[in-house]
Amino acid sequence: MKDYQTHQLRNVCVVGHGSTGKTTLTEAMLYDCKEIDRIGRVEDGTTTSDYDAEERKRQISISLALTPCNFKETRINILDTPGYFDFVGEVLEGIRAADSVLINTCAVSGVQVGTEKMWNYCKDHNMPMAFFINKMDRENANFEKVLSQMKDKFGISVVPLHIPIGKENDFKGIIDVVKMKAEMFDGNHIAEKDIPSELLDMANGYKAEIMEVVAENDEELLEKYFSEGELSDEELIKGLRSGIAKGEIVPVFCGSGIANKGITNLLGAIVDFMPCPSDVNPTYGKSVKDNEEVIRKVDVNEPFSAFVFKTIADPYVGKLSLFKVMSGSISSDTTVYNPDQGKNEKIGGLYVLKGKNQIPISKLIAGDIGAVSKLSITETGDTLCEASKPIKYDPIIFPKPSISMSVKPVSKGDEDKISSGLSRLSEEDPTFTVSRDVENAETIISGTGELHLEVISKKLLNKYGAEVALDLPKIPYRETIKGVSDVQGKHKKQSGGHGQYGDVTIKFEPNPEGTDFVFVDKVVGGVVPRQYIPAVEKGLRECIQSGILAGYPVVGLKATLHFGSYHPVDSSEMAFKVAASLAFKKGIKEANPILLEPIMRIEVTVPDEFMGDVMGDLNKKRGRVLGMEPKDGMQVVISEVPQSEILRYATDLRSMTQARGSFTAKFERYEEVPANISAKIMEDAQKASGEQE
Repeated sequence: MKDYQTHQLRNVCVVGHGSTGKTTLTEAMLYDCKEIDRIGRVEDGTTTSDYDAEERKRQISISLALTPCNFKETRINILDTPGYFDFVGEVLEGIRAADSVLINTCAVSGVQVGTEKMWNYCKDHNMPMAFFINKMDRENANFEKVLSQMKDKFGISVVPLHIPIGKENDFKGIIDVVKMKAEMFDGNHIAEKDIPSELLDMANGYKAEIMEVVAENDEELLEKYFSEGELSDEELIKGLRSGIAKGEIVPVFCGSGIANKGITNLLGAIVDFMPCPSDVNPTYGKSVKDNEEVIRKVDVNEPFSAFVFKTIADPYVGKLSLFKVMSGSISSDTTVYNPDQGKNEKIGGLYVLKGKNQIPISKLIAGDIGAVSKLSITETGDTLCEASKPIKYDPIIFPKPSISMSVKPVSKGDEDKISSGLSRLSEEDPTFTVSRDVENAETIISGTGELHLEVISKKLLNKYGAEVALDLPKIPYRETIKGVSDVQGKHKKQSGGHGQYGDVTIKFEPNPEGTDFVFVDKVVGGVVPRQYIPAVEKGLRECIQSGILAGYPVVGLKATLHFGSYHPVDSSEMAFKVAASLAFKKGIKEANPILLEPIMRIEVTVPDEFMGDVMGDLNKKRGRVLGMEPKDGMQVVISEVPQSEILRYATDLRSMTQARGSFTAKFERYEEVPANISAKIMEDAQKASGEQE
């Protein structure tokens, strides 16, 4: 591959709402750069970046894909990301690796929820960005309307550098507002012509707008603009590049990915206006020794450092770590230091990825993106650097999982395959976690949405040959008592020879000090010998693991042993354990047993217009709204809701708020289950017990 300098690199992350044509746009860019022979189609499963079996089957992007191309002596590393919110972790990885973001927007649908979310992500990460209004050849495409929506939503820093000539079937060219030239589509070629007279006033108006925005962001240019009334093209280009790199100007381009119109113009604009790695702010890291801030310039002369932004786990190829060189350079067959793990890593072969294809290379320089295989300890979010000049970069902050499902093997004997496969998949996807519910003997997987977990289960089958069924996880109910009982438990068995005899009287009552089990020995006069009292306690502790109502653990119980009897020959520890269990069953039954359910504290962040719907829904879910508080232009609704009511809340909230809402949940306490619901839980438990028998 050709060697590039840092200033010849562009790392562009393509993001946007689902189904706006990001992958098709990426495909057209690759085609125009002669990286592929024909433009693949999402519908046919022939695109470069959607190569996973699930992506082809569902016709959506699921994973971040890297597809480099070369245009005008510049390497453009395109990072194609999913648009569906379940795969937001992939978007965050792509944004972290890029130097600028291209927000793809549909010329028909306009600004959508995903457009707003991507804008907010970019603002949060201080990312330079641009808009591409795609699908200009579609029926009802309307550039002016979409541009107006962008300005209303995102401010006057949004300025068009390209405007369309014609629309829908008559989309035939683009006006380059900076050059003030019309670029007409002629098959696979572009013919430069004068701007049509009917569009000249519009183009002049937009150019004046660009000059104003550029001047406002540069004092020197502002002075000249006031004195002379205009800026030269060179000053305009320089001011645009500077303003875009600082995130103060957001350019708008347009075209059609599927018709391959305006894509070459877009590539030229990326090279001319979007920042190279050294144009953006220096990289801030932390010193490994004293945690002080360290600045590294994106420069080959700086010590080597790199950030691992993604891991791909492949059962055949092994682990592949994707990284961006933040400073210095790296060659194959070298040793680097991982400060996050505190160990050295051997770098074997280096690769540049092009979709699923790995192209071997010998060296990567500051600002470039590549991959290395089979790193033993390195994970997503780790730093790699020179051992003599260590630095640590902040990891990516991923959203916490918001929905959980239990995983059950379809075929017996697949448990080991499922366990190792899920472990590999969690390495690959930091928004996905695996845990074990020991109480209910369930494997629990958690992610950002139902589609996310469904895709994980299919990947488990496709990659690791283990088929699983997903179900809602069991709720960890508890049992306790509200009353007091004083009962005898007597175990007497005579069957010839050595018999069994144990007799205890135990008082059961709620534990006033908390949910723990408390055992009190108040035996006097030796009616129960000392050596058998631990057996009584052990028997009770075994019993509280499974209550009498629905088999759930019993909590908040105080048991006082105060009387009993024994037989000098037939008594034993086992006999007293059995006697204690008999007393437990009888005593709990007489002490008004009840079911308890876990109550979660959830904080729901929503725009004002959805407050009524969200609060009404929480009330339907037996929730108690505790309060509201404003946060970043949104409202946070704080409430307490039974866990059983919010198992699918991630899906419900997304539906209610057009995906604009989010929530966090944490366990708060246990509360009594209402009688009607309690009866249903006990009925279900009896059915399950009968099926197991």
